Amino acid sequence: MGWVAPLIALTAKGQQSPTARAHAVAALNFQLTWVIALAASIVLGIITCGLLAFVPFVVGLVPLIFGIVGGVKANEGTLYRYPMTYHFVK
Repeated sequence: MGWVAPLIALTAKGQQSPTARAHAVAALNFQLTWVIALAASIVLGIITCGLLAFVPFVVGLVPLIFGIVGGVKANEGTLYRYPMTYHFVK
């Protein structure tokens, strides 16, 4: 559910501030990418009958860590380019 906060920020402040919109779009794209990756890793863990059950935990940590880094950078006023992101929202 990490994509909810950037979506709320985008809808609330996206029209008022171009900076807030840029941060919200970057965070939303990153979170949506990793929600899809998490769903795929859960399916992979189920298909392998639990042999790769650790993969969803690892995939779940990535957006948490990079989300914190992105939040700190946004607080400093710099736009953070999230790694490994597909651009869903323009």
